[in-house]
Order: sequence, then structure tokens, then C-alpha cells
Amino acid sequence: MKLKFIAFASLLASTSIQAQTFSDNFDTYTVGAALGPQSPNWTTWSGTQGGADDVNVTNTDAHSGSNSIYFSSASASGGPADIILPFGGIHGTGTFEFVSWFKIPSGKGGYFNFQGNNTNGNLYTLNTFFTPTGQLNITNTKEQVLSTTYTQGQWIALKLTANLNTNDWELFIDNVSKGKFQCADFTIASIDYFATSTTDAFWVDDVSYTHTPFTMPATDGAVAFINIANGLVTQNRTPSVTIRNLGTNSITSFSLNMNANSVNNSQNFTGLNIASGASYVANLNTPISLIAGLNTFTATISNVNGNGADNDATDDIKTITFTPTTPGADKIVVAEEATGTWCGWCPRGAVMLEGMSNDFDGFFQGIAVHNGDPMTVKIYDSAMGTIISGYPSALVDRLPKIDPSAIKTDFMSRIVLTPVAKLTSGAMYNASTGDLDVSIKTEFKTATSGNYKVACVIVEDSVKGTAAGYNQANYYAGGTNGVMGGFETKANPVPAAQMQYDHVARAIAPDFYGVPNAYPASISASAVYAHNFKFNINAWNKNKIHIVGLLIAADGKIENASTASIDKAIANGYVLGINDVKIKPSFASIYPNPTSNQFNLQINAKAFGTATISILDMNGKICMQQKQQVVNGTNIYPIAVKDIAKGQYLISILIGEDMQSLPFVVE
Repeated sequence: MKLKFIAFASLLASTSIQAQTFSDNFDTYTVGAALGPQSPNWTTWSGTQGGADDVNVTNTDAHSGSNSIYFSSASASGGPADIILPFGGIHGTGTFEFVSWFKIPSGKGGYFNFQGNNTNGNLYTLNTFFTPTGQLNITNTKEQVLSTTYTQGQWIALKLTANLNTNDWELFIDNVSKGKFQCADFTIASIDYFATSTTDAFWVDDVSYTHTPFTMPATDGAVAFINIANGLVTQNRTPSVTIRNLGTNSITSFSLNMNANSVNNSQNFTGLNIASGASYVANLNTPISLIAGLNTFTATISNVNGNGADNDATDDIKTITFTPTTPGADKIVVAEEATGTWCGWCPRGAVMLEGMSNDFDGFFQGIAVHNGDPMTVKIYDSAMGTIISGYPSALVDRLPKIDPSAIKTDFMSRIVLTPVAKLTSGAMYNASTGDLDVSIKTEFKTATSGNYKVACVIVEDSVKGTAAGYNQANYYAGGTNGVMGGFETKANPVPAAQMQYDHVARAIAPDFYGVPNAYPASISASAVYAHNFKFNINAWNKNKIHIVGLLIAADGKIENASTASIDKAIANGYVLGINDVKIKPSFASIYPNPTSNQFNLQINAKAFGTATISILDMNGKICMQQKQQVVNGTNIYPIAVKDIAKGQYLISILIGEDMQSLPFVVE
């Protein structure tokens, strides 16, 4: 069987419904030849059949018959094979069923998405990721909507069914339901198969779909999407409900009831003019408190146009469920985003930090670490540069680097942890001088040991500038790369006058890696420590600043954090601590970096003194230490490292109360 594409008629409620049915098992195609030129249905992302992004038919494995198609990549960015199967039009109503067989070897992954319209890349209605560890995750344009497992090393049948009218989706693997979900968008137009990186490798066989259209009655209001973000137990959420007009008559009014965990809230919506086929977002006015365990939300539309029941009762009710996460006591998660105004993809990071700050206020602190623009803090930026490999990138509690779009996933894995200590930001502020004295108090909850460090970051919101460096490059301009928090409606670049930068890192003390030996090696339960930092914030807006404390574990991860506005920190009280770390301009540099034998350490000193120079590994162990006399002006010292093992290190320079740490690599 090569393929079948059948339109057949059936009678439903005296209305002729034309169902579209397609199937293909690749068995009559020529092995080793490109798929596109052999098929009237399959094409590529570029639209060029037989080109670089086409896929060859293979007989290396198959679910049925002898042939299939196989995807893998030798590139970290994926591809080149990028195969599209159109679904015979853009479908936003009716019912839809899709089946595809996959075989994914052990330790490998796979990927496909549903495009929402005929312009590839403009709308990803859903993305499906097979991870190399056997997880299957589905995301829509808002968030991850389903996570389950799949079996590696054997053929599996993946089936997706959807009532497109009510936006109710269900995933089956080998005919076993793995969960239901809703998509944030209501249309599907094609499937795209693609190997996203070198870790992806998968076969595809026996692909089929069926779409049964829907005939609109006269009056039909449908509940299509309940927008209530999953979150943390005790958080409040104010939901909205998207209503679709699936009738031929305009909708001018309706009633909406939201039953949230058995509590009803009803509102009337009048004075409307929702055209046939259009949507309306009904914002409810009563917040809902998320509770422990399964939360159930049911939205019901009634009395459309004041006429009681509409002409289709099957789409009047929609229910979603989720179980909120219980956060660890006193846990705050930090996301550090590597960004720059020159980076056209970096608006993605800004949008994600803003969304996370809104959705998880009090549990999340974003920090935008700028590179190559007027907001750059060199000591912070250079340290981030040794960890990331491109812009934008993000570190959540200093887990391995990720794309900013994945911040929420890492956040959810960290927020459930109970940290060993609670941090509190305190402050004293001198309005006449701009001097800000900060205390970071650490209260250990349990006995622990390890080389913990402490650092303090000053973060400012609503940063604006008029220089060209404040123009934001914007590859989302025009919408061809999808919706991105409003950046799709702005120019490229976005003029500085239209930009406001939030979560901007303004200073870090003493550096990215924290104060070495800040705590004893062995710490008892209920032990309390305080560390003091000094900043001058005259150049910044005092009312837009947050003081962020970081407790850094020996493995480099952020164990916990504190965050407070200056006014809140003053109210918390300033605690005199055991260390006093002053934030100073950078006074040292090293070159070359990386090195294999030695590098030069340059110290720009303001007076005669003694410099304590320490080389530490990434666990804080001192590998080498020496003292050097410095004089006023430039001092250059050759530092031999030929006897140090290859890897990443820090060189710490202490002169009186001034401290600076610089990362370097021995290769």
C-alpha cells in the first residue's frame, strides 16, 4: 500500500459531512530516494521536495512492511531533514485523529510538532518531545500540558485525538490513554517531523489521520479554553475563559459559570458582538486559591443571546484538572539570563522572566545578566560567559544552561526542594550619599557541612536609556517567528524610547562565585550567620531595586536565595555580620585566558600594599596561594599554572578590603 487519501460522505443529523482520511506506510517508495518527489502529499519545511531538508526512505527498520523514514542529526542545532505532512487545510473545528508509529533507540530522543497555519514557523499549536531518558512531554504556546513516559527500543503507536470545537485533546500510546489536555491555540494545519539535535534518532512508520468537519448551527457558544495557570499551593489565580462562536449568528451576550474546587462563580457578559467563527476572552473577577491535591475547574456557558440553551449542548461545558506543586519551605529559585540588546532572540528571555515573575511572585527571582551593552556588569558577564554557549541562555539555580523558554521546567524541579537554610535581606540606606549597606542573614534549618558561599546581587527594574546601545534587536518583528509577548508587533530594532528593561543586574559582590570560606565547614542546626556588603546606588532608581542574596553550595548550585525591595530590606533590619564585602570597580585582569603554562595577572592598585593571590578549583579548594607587594599604578605578575590539572579555576585577589575573583581555564 502506497497511501490512501479518501474523502467519504456520511449522514449526520441530516447534514452531509465530508471526512478526510489519509494513511501512508512508505512501502512502495524507492529505498534510498528522497520522500518528497515520490509523494503528492509529503513536503519539506522549505517547500523544496528532494532538497537538503528532505528525508530518504529507508528499510533499516519498519513497523509494517519493509520501509519507513528515519531522522537523526549530526548538528547541535538539528536537521537537516525537516518533513511536513499537510492535513488538507487549516482545521479549527470538527474532530481529528492522528496516528504515527515511532521507534526510538535507547538513549535517544525525537520530536514533532503541529503547525497551526500554512506558514511554517508562524504558529506551533503543540510540540511533542521524546527525551533520551524515556519521557514524553507536550507543550503548547503557553506551557507544558502533558508529561508521560514511553518505551524505547521498540515500535510504539502514538495517537492524538481532538474535539477541535471544545479544544479537548487526548494522548494514547499503544491505545492506552496517557492524559488529556487543551491547547492555547485552536487550529492545526500540518505535522512537522524533525531531529532537534545530535541526541535525536527515530524511525517513523504507518502515519494516518482523519478529520471530520463540523457544520455550524444557528447559535452556538463553545467553551474552548480555560486559562488558569498551574502554580504552587496557596497561590491565587484569576482565570479567564475563551468562548468561541461556532454558530452562524453573532453572539451578543451570555452567562458563564466557573466551578472551582466546588465553589461557583457566575458572571453575565453583555454588549458583545462576537462574529461567527470569532473568539472572546471572558475575564472572571474572582481569584481562586490553589489547594493541595487535585484541583478541578469547570466552565459552563449558558443563556446565549438571552435565549436559554443554544443549538449545540455538546460544547457548552469544559473541565480541566491539575495538581499544584507544594513548594519547599522558604525556597526561592533564581534564574540568571544571559542577554544583550544586540541579541535578536533575547526578547524571548525577557518575556519568560516577566512571565515567571508574575506567575510565581515571592518564589522566583529573575536576574538579567547583560553582555555587550550599556547595562553590562563585566565581572558578572564574564563569569556567565564561561558557562553558557550562546545568547539567550539561562541558568536556574545554576543547573546546566538552558534556553530561557525552559526556565519554568527547571523552576518546578527546584521549588519543591527544602533548602538547608533561609536567607533574609536587610539594609541601611543613606539617601544623601546613595550608600546602601546590605546584610544577608543565613538561618540554617538542619545540620550540614560543605563549602557554602554567599553573594549579593543588586537588581533594578524599569531601566531605560536614550543611547543607541539601549535599542533592542528583535528577530520577532513582523510575527514571522511567532508571538513573543508583544515583540512581534514592534520594530527591529525596538527603539530605546520604547524599551524598558527589567531584572537588570547592576552589581554583584564579591563576584559570581561568592565569598570563599563564608561559613564553617561543619554547621549546626539553628546556626545563624550574617554577611555585610556595601554598594552605592546613586546612579540607579532606589524604588526599583531588589536586593538578592545567594547561598551557593559547594557544587556551584544556588541552594537558596532571598529577595527584597530596599524598603522591605530596611524593615527587615540590618544585621552586623562577620564579613564586610565592598563592591568596587574591577581592578584586576588576566591574559591569556585560556592558558596552558602561565598567564599574566595585572593589578591596578591605588596605593602601596599587599595582595593575597589565591587559585581555587570550582569546589573552593585552594590549589595555590602567594602574596605580592603592589605599588600605586599597574602591577603585572606572571602566574605559573603548568603543574595544575586541566579545568576551570578562579583566581582571587585580596588587597585590604578589596576583593576580586576572575575565572580562567587551564587547557
